[in-house]
Amino acid sequence: MSSRTGRTSDAPRRATYRHGDLRNSLVGAGLELAAAGGPDAVVLREVTRQVGVVPNAAYRHFADRRALLSAVSQAALARLAAAMEAGLAAAEPAGDPAASARTRLRALTTGYLSFAKAQPGLFRTAFVTTDMDDTGGEAAAGPGGRTAFQLLSDQLDDLVESGAVPAERRPGAEYFVWSAVHGLAVLLNDGPLRGLRPAEAQDASDRLLDAIERGI
Repeated sequence: MSSRTGRTSDAPRRATYRHGDLRNSLVGAGLELAAAGGPDAVVLREVTRQVGVVPNAAYRHFADRRALLSAVSQAALARLAAAMEAGLAAAEPAGDPAASARTRLRALTTGYLSFAKAQPGLFRTAFVTTDMDDTGGEAAAGPGGRTAFQLLSDQLDDLVESGAVPAERRPGAEYFVWSAVHGLAVLLNDGPLRGLRPAEAQDASDRLLDAIERGI
């Protein structure tokens, strides 16, 4: 039933707005939409409807949809970094420092691929940006304060420090590893490999990670 103000009894409440955390709530709603429908689902009107505020309220924090999508993309990158951190934390130590460093790199990249498979909408949204600056900084960092790119760089440095990789092969290695892992993730989600059975997809992932270990 409509009230005197014209709002229906089941209209969203504006609790979030009253609590003064509207920007984060809008980004959170954008993440939910992105998880379900990818970056195209992140639109200002729907995000404000989810939060329970009028559409114009979003413009206090975001100039336009592009600005909102950039913020949601950074938050999705932070989720990716968190998944990589979780993979790294679960890695079992190996027999020597070099083997342990290789195990951690494999765990880190496996976390990347696992996130892409489990959260394809967020994964697509994380990389909708074409601005390198949007992939770095605090907003794109995981719980440990490091972005996905920084986590990879740290682990490659660890490979050198452990003696697993010669120092002269370290410069630029993150671009090789990131490109290879990201490419497979895209092929499995949206490309010609998306029809692989789980065992086949796992085999493709294992072969890629083996090749990365040999290539750096």
